[in-house]
Amino acid sequence: MDIQYAEAQSLVGAAMAIAQQRKVAVSIAVVDAHGDLVAYGRMDQATVQSGVLAQAKAYTAARERIPSSQVGQWAQKTGKDMGYWVDPKITGMAGGLPILLNHLVIGGIGASGLSEEEDEQLAQEAIASCYSQQNRD
Repeated sequence: MDIQYAEAQSLVGAAMAIAQQRKVAVSIAVVDAHGDLVAYGRMDQATVQSGVLAQAKAYTAARERIPSSQVGQWAQKTGKDMGYWVDPKITGMAGGLPILLNHLVIGGIGASGLSEEEDEQLAQEAIASCYSQQNRD
């Protein structure tokens, strides 16, 4: 089961609304369970690089089924570099989260433009605003 386009658009919109309230500029990417891009948005003042990073974070979270930050933590802990995955889209930067519905990964969301911790928090808030807690996890 993959995330639907309408859901992905809602997540992008929710994340951008939160960012706009905070007067910050970000890029948001939502991918399906395989890491393919479904919805994307870059706010006017966000950097082009933030768009590339948001997509990599979402891709990593969906493909690995864990927050992108955990990939980076694992790499540091084991001494592996990111080339270990032999996939140039994989990143260890925080800001990517898997999207779970009824215990299944249906996609990933990536945020970029703030600190890594703030990116991850924004992604989490967007997920929480779009999915009720009883359907998540």
